[in-house]
Amino acid sequence: MKKICDFIARWMGLMVLLVAALALTVPASFSWIDTWTINPMLGVIMFGMGLTLSPNDFKIVLSRPKDILIGCLAQFTVMPLLAWLLTWAFSLPKELALGVILVGCCPGGTASNVITYLAKGDLALSVGMTATSTLLAPVLTPFLVWLMAGTMVDVDTLGMLLSIVYVVIAPIVCGLLCQRFLPNVTKRVVPYLPAFSSIVIALVVGIVVSHTADRLLLGGMLVIVVVMAHNLLGLFIGFLLGRLLRLPKPKCVAVSIEVGMQNSGLASSLAVLHFAAYPLATIPGAVFSVWHNISGALVAKFYGRK
Repeated sequence: MKKICDFIARWMGLMVLLVAALALTVPASFSWIDTWTINPMLGVIMFGMGLTLSPNDFKIVLSRPKDILIGCLAQFTVMPLLAWLLTWAFSLPKELALGVILVGCCPGGTASNVITYLAKGDLALSVGMTATSTLLAPVLTPFLVWLMAGTMVDVDTLGMLLSIVYVVIAPIVCGLLCQRFLPNVTKRVVPYLPAFSSIVIALVVGIVVSHTADRLLLGGMLVIVVVMAHNLLGLFIGFLLGRLLRLPKPKCVAVSIEVGMQNSGLASSLAVLHFAAYPLATIPGAVFSVWHNISGALVAKFYGRK
């Protein structure tokens, strides 16, 4: 069973790609699942993240404040600014621009820790950055979306804040409590979490893609180009910032991956919950979910070379 789970986690990018392709060509394969299920699924992933966090992960934040500060500043400046610049450079329609900005303003994705490990980066820094950016997200994500997209659409910052608390923070806290009071159960479950999270992420991608398949096929190529550029530029600039600040290579790798890989599932969820009048806003998050797992696997091999 452990070998099967390791196999699933290792080939997550391919699995997500196959699920997305199936959902795009045969939407009925996933469209029967309602979009309201996305939030509980993201909550399950965040709950798993809470199970894997430990007090040492939070000590990292206190013991290495400079590294964490650099990483989080890059996370919440590079990706939002890149999103805004790309939507302007490609003259994206309002709905798609909103989706790209949502992706850019979200915290780092949970898959970034796995990719950092495979890339031989500073795993402790990656986990510390993910935890910190996730905890900051309820305030910074709504504020940044309002700042970047407030002139295009009405942004319910308080509603977004509460959504992120319910979907992200509350499940993580529950996971931490389970780890504290049910340690034996947690130890038995944790080895299977990467595979379980990979399956849930693939399912979320399948649901979002299936419900937007017709619109994705209509204007998909432009969105794919923008999303790929967003992700690849984030990875490159993250690494470059680390080099400019003279950080060791493992730290540069961690910052690069943490900046470039977003919690795009959360972006799609926020688009469904708060921007239902703009259905195309869910598409960039769905495309990013597929692409960043593929690019993550590729950069892990690239960075991991001796």
